[in-house]
Amino acid sequence: MAKTNNRKPDFNVYMVSGGGKDRKGFWTKIGAAWKHEDGEGFNVSLEAFPTNGQLVIRAPKAKDDNGE
Repeated sequence: MAKTNNRKPDFNVYMVSGGGKDRKGFWTKIGAAWKHEDGEGFNVSLEAFPTNGQLVIRAPKAKDDNGE
């Protein structure tokens, strides 16, 4: 696996379970992703793999003054 140079991740990786049309589901962070320097791809590191094979990759939200 490629090194990420200890940079802060560009994206968080989640699995979502139990969702439906009227439910949001349960989001569990299972990894992170970093952009390649040439902008042509990503390195993804996963701590788990969802059984449905679907991942959601989102940019991290800025933390507020309380660190949340």
